[in-house]
Amino acid sequence: MKLKIDMHTHTIASGHAFSTIEEVAAQAAKKGLRMIATTDHGPAMEGAPIAMFFAALLMLPREIDGVRLLRGVEANIIDFDGNVDLPSNILKRLDFVMAGFHEVVLPPSDDVAGNTGAMIKALSNPYVDAISHPGNIHYPVDIPAIAKAAKERGKLLEINNNSAVVRPGSEENCRRIASACRDLNIPVVCGSDAHVSFNVGIFSNAIRILKSVNFPDDLVLNTSVRKMTRFLDGIRKREP
Repeated sequence: MKLKIDMHTHTIASGHAFSTIEEVAAQAAKKGLRMIATTDHGPAMEGAPIAMFFAALLMLPREIDGVRLLRGVEANIIDFDGNVDLPSNILKRLDFVMAGFHEVVLPPSDDVAGNTGAMIKALSNPYVDAISHPGNIHYPVDIPAIAKAAKERGKLLEINNNSAVVRPGSEENCRRIASACRDLNIPVVCGSDAHVSFNVGIFSNAIRILKSVNFPDDLVLNTSVRKMTRFLDGIRKREP
């Protein structure tokens, strides 16, 4: 499985990452990637940029070092009503919006129904394209219900390469998410979740998880710029 796109990367703007956008793009080019999404943390994360930063992403070029750049965000789900930490007037300007649970923003909960409801409500936000690291063990969810919600709304669930490392115990959830998406014949998106440029384009854990459940290559959007672009264009057409 050859992945040509990294849809989850962080720069020094996130406050706890270590590389500039130029360094991230340079590593992407070195590794033969054709597209990356810059997805710094939303403003509810300590040390993250203010909302205006994301509005100003329009000033970034569309291509750096021959790598196409998508302007994005990893927004924080800030409550169990599924609200996120950027307003719609900014989200609608971005190319790719992920939303996810983060322990330092929303305290972990063992309430499966509450976590599931929050994630589904986030997926229902017309400007949210994907859920980041939905397999996070600290926020257990009803995985079949999440996969069904993603299919009904035409949204994506991420297979996060970093979950096995920074969220120990999450890998089995990631495997179950991949299996649920496979059974429903819906695509997934992979992300390195790189917080330093050297980790951009590293997908070994995500690929291992996908292969372990015989996930079809053609349903992994990162394998083709054309597939990814078509999917995102389709989401944008459905926005209000």
